[in-house]
Amino acid sequence: MRALQIFFVAILLGCISLQADAVSDRAHALKLVDVDGNALSTADGHITVLVQTTKADLAKAQTVGERVPDYCLGNPNYRMVTVVEFENQISPMRSVFTAMMRSRLDSEAKYLQARYDANKIEKDARRDMFAVADFDGAAVAQLESDPAAFRVFVFGRNGELLKQWNDVPSAAELAAVLK
Repeated sequence: MRALQIFFVAILLGCISLQADAVSDRAHALKLVDVDGNALSTADGHITVLVQTTKADLAKAQTVGERVPDYCLGNPNYRMVTVVEFENQISPMRSVFTAMMRSRLDSEAKYLQARYDANKIEKDARRDMFAVADFDGAAVAQLESDPAAFRVFVFGRNGELLKQWNDVPSAAELAAVLK
């Protein structure tokens, strides 16, 4: 009987240590759909800058976008995704917020297009802008993060978490991780 108890304790401790390793070493293959209907994943071969924000912190998300290095612009190896948490909006309002997000992306694309033009990138900047409206908390739940938090994540090509910040990183900090 004592041997059986020791066996179960050993198995339990082994499972706990395996779980801890899996959480820290696992790839984060988050699956998201943006407001334009694009299916996105953090493990699809892109280096992804993912910004988690609420409506109140959209200016911070914009600042992160402005700090993305020029070598990432128009480069198919890099992508920035903004996840906006809307705190369980009722269904009729979801389409209104989604339309508002598309409109804001269209406006922001004009500023990004100026950066593209200055860098001689002959591409429509709007096609490189991705925003997810998280109405039910599903996207934030995949991030295992506080829904009301502002976070910046950088995921590698296979979804490995390269870096995370709880505030807007400096341009130098962001560039160092993206190289």
